[in-house]
Amino acid sequence: MDKKIVFITGVSRGIGLEIAKCFSNNGYFVLGTSRSDFDLAKVLSSDECLHIQLNVTDRNQISACLDQLKEIDKVPNVLINNAGITKDQLFLRMKNEDWDDVIETNLTSVFNMSKLFIKSMVKERSGSIINISSVAGLMGNAGQVNYSASKAGLGGFTRALAKEVAARNITVNCIAPGFIETDMTDHFQDKDLENILNQIPANKMGNPQHIADLALFLASSKGNYITGQTISVDGGLFMS
Repeated sequence: MDKKIVFITGVSRGIGLEIAKCFSNNGYFVLGTSRSDFDLAKVLSSDECLHIQLNVTDRNQISACLDQLKEIDKVPNVLINNAGITKDQLFLRMKNEDWDDVIETNLTSVFNMSKLFIKSMVKERSGSIINISSVAGLMGNAGQVNYSASKAGLGGFTRALAKEVAARNITVNCIAPGFIETDMTDHFQDKDLENILNQIPANKMGNPQHIADLALFLASSKGNYITGQTISVDGGLFMS
């Protein structure tokens, strides 16, 4: 691809931030979003980036975002849907809003953002959409009915959209991380961590760089014959 502009949601920490660093280091102009203000240029040590304060569930904000990008000629050809939340609870105790908020943020936002950029990708006959899913969407997790459902939904979304746009040279894939060392896993107690590691054949947690490297490959010309796939990065935790 001659044009190297990537749009990453949920860029202020964890996997999203590592993806931003990886793409920035490989010559991409990075557009990154988060709900709060964030100095992306400082973190990346680069001016070839732009942070956009954006709620990926607010369609009015999203529409305004596209107008902004058109004005500066930075409409992306790579979209990485990374933003996500958890609101864990046993199903019998799960509140309606816990379900609604997780589905809206983790699944509906992917529809919102993909809808925003798919027309320009089709027009240019080039593009890549990468959805950050989770192993929870493949194997389920007790206490995460909402989260698991939202991530499983990404798999169906990915496969269906991939079939629609493959002839236009657009790839659509999912990455399903397992247990990755981020601030979201820092709260694990030693006993909890031991139980987790006992379930992973590799006997170790992954790191965000594993996810970023795969995302970069899928977005590159080297990955342009891979589409409609959900690729697990989990040390062997889930094997289909």
